[in-house]
Amino acid sequence: MQVVSISSLKGGVGKTSVTLGLASAALAAGIRTLVVDLDPHADATTGLGVRPSGQTDVGRLLKDARRGDLAANVVPSGWMATAAGHSRGGASTLDVAMGSAYSGIYDRPDLGRRDQRRLSRLLSRVEGYSLVLIDCPPSLNGLTRIAWTASNRVLLVAEPALFSVAGTERTMRALDLFRQEFAPDLQTAGIVANRVRPASVEHSFRLREMRQMFGDLLLSPAIPDQADWQQIQGAAHSVHHWPGASARQSAAYFDELLTSVTDSNRMRDRSARR
Repeated sequence: MQVVSISSLKGGVGKTSVTLGLASAALAAGIRTLVVDLDPHADATTGLGVRPSGQTDVGRLLKDARRGDLAANVVPSGWMATAAGHSRGGASTLDVAMGSAYSGIYDRPDLGRRDQRRLSRLLSRVEGYSLVLIDCPPSLNGLTRIAWTASNRVLLVAEPALFSVAGTERTMRALDLFRQEFAPDLQTAGIVANRVRPASVEHSFRLREMRQMFGDLLLSPAIPDQADWQQIQGAAHSVHHWPGASARQSAAYFDELLTSVTDSNRMRDRSARR
């Protein structure tokens, strides 16, 4: 089971949008996937069209991690009905461990090693998924550390803008320190440039800067800014099943990104060159 944290130090770069795009690509490919919504704002839960019927949210499950039953409290994504019969792989599964503001009690900078393993304990008792995507809050506090401890890989999301690029560089340093102290086998899946406007001179300059700074950790493709993305998310809909040429192109970008993020050989190559 591959566990990938989607992270960013800076808010507003489209981290949750990338999580949803990857989830949509995994659903279309027939990959049995679980999305864990660790962001207290729970935007991924909303965007995945979750309709709970008495299940416990992930924040409360973290509180009782020793006995908590994550598998019994996941909720099928509302995308499943639309996707039925359209996946390219086998039987499609896209489940969600619901986010809530309650998880914010763990988003503090002084979280101890034992608390950092709470999600790992919950996931250790979960079976049947090939991929777990963790949507992290836009910080390097406790919840992100909980996610990194439970993960095999970390995918960083950045916009091609000055503050976001600087934030990504700080996140890379923090990830290196975290790896040294807590998780020596944790890999960097790469950095995805999101909300790119090809006609923007500033974005073109920052993309060149990112290639110089991060080398082949900067993944291809970059995800362009899409005019109808807000409409797709507002409808709690999968991009792979939204009509129109723009959505089809975005779906193709996320198909390629999913392959890059989950390819074990590529990950080993990147780690060897760090």
